[in-house]
Amino acid sequence: MSLRPLWQVQAFECQSLPWEQLFPTLAKSVWQIDDADIDALDIDQQKLVSFLLPSLLEDIATKADNAIKPDELAAMLMNDGQACHQPSIGHQPSIDSLLRLSEKELSHFSAHIKGRKWQQITQFADHVPMDSLPILEWCAGKGHLGRYLAKTHDTNVTSLEWQQSLCDQGQDFANRWQLQQQFRCTDVFKLTDNPLKAKQHAVALHACGDLHVKLIDLAAQSETQSISFSPCCYHLIEAKQYQPLSNVAKQAGFRLSRHDLQLPLQQSVIANQKQLSLRHQEICWRLAFDSLQRDATGSNCYLPIPSIKRSQLSASFTEFCHWAAAQKQVDITAIKDIEKYLHIGFHRQRLTRRIDLVAHLFRRILEHWLILDRVCFLEQHNYQVEVFEFCSNSITPRNSLIQAQKR
Repeated sequence: MSLRPLWQVQAFECQSLPWEQLFPTLAKSVWQIDDADIDALDIDQQKLVSFLLPSLLEDIATKADNAIKPDELAAMLMNDGQACHQPSIGHQPSIDSLLRLSEKELSHFSAHIKGRKWQQITQFADHVPMDSLPILEWCAGKGHLGRYLAKTHDTNVTSLEWQQSLCDQGQDFANRWQLQQQFRCTDVFKLTDNPLKAKQHAVALHACGDLHVKLIDLAAQSETQSISFSPCCYHLIEAKQYQPLSNVAKQAGFRLSRHDLQLPLQQSVIANQKQLSLRHQEICWRLAFDSLQRDATGSNCYLPIPSIKRSQLSASFTEFCHWAAAQKQVDITAIKDIEKYLHIGFHRQRLTRRIDLVAHLFRRILEHWLILDRVCFLEQHNYQVEVFEFCSNSITPRNSLIQAQKR
């Protein structure tokens, strides 16, 4: 018996729970959840697992051909799919780091950086060992992390960034603070030489998809002594299917689409109730328009539409549909009662929220599988590797830090 139908699913394409016949007890449980309770359940992984796991195990126990061991599944889900090393919960910057920055300097360093981002930078940096190596900051943006490391670690930092305007702003900051930080404007996908050196410490905070894969590949080639990176956005890859990095992952034959790779990212830390309400409204309207366009065109496939501005959600639903139709060149003039689709969209949203909720049981397990692929790749190249949680989940769910030292 496979659990893939529970998480390898595109909820927007579904008109009913796609796994209801295979997992009837689980289906009954999710429909018993009040709509108002879904967000609170979804944001707390342990609470989500505790609520849905008994129903899932009951369904598994009824299958005669079941090869899944309920105890092992329960252990994996209840332990949140822990990676190979016990994670270290993030904490505030160390006393040594803070002593290098006065209160005035801290305020200047954090100016124009949003609160959660500043926490991510300082707590990530707190796990970067002071090994006296020059630092290469990968995909640096304005170089906030590199600037903080240059100051607190008292070392030379080279920051790579492909946008010239961000390089200019970052270099201006560094010059004003008289820091050993130099920017290099370069597209890392179009390199003519390897910018990583052996005697170097490469760092990257939330490098997306192919970007962090490129980093560890070049680091392995140049035998870079230390690497500290936090992966993000696994789905931002050029290939249509995930390409495993390590030999053990390649042998597993585990096929993942770009859509599958988005699953680990589906955990919100939105604290603002208004933002959450607007997000629900947007999804409802998108699904409502999709039902409308299916009737207008005879299509049976979900039609994605471009990103929308918040102001568009203040307009009427009818205006939204005419805008979406124009964007996708769909003729909806034959539809006389547009407003009725809003009701249809609401019911489809109730369904998709429950499909996604069940899929989210597996989001951390899948992310840790992806992290372990990176760990095994680095170990193949003679690195000693550790995995930490560099900050709390409430600051960012993308809180895994992979730290590698060349043996």
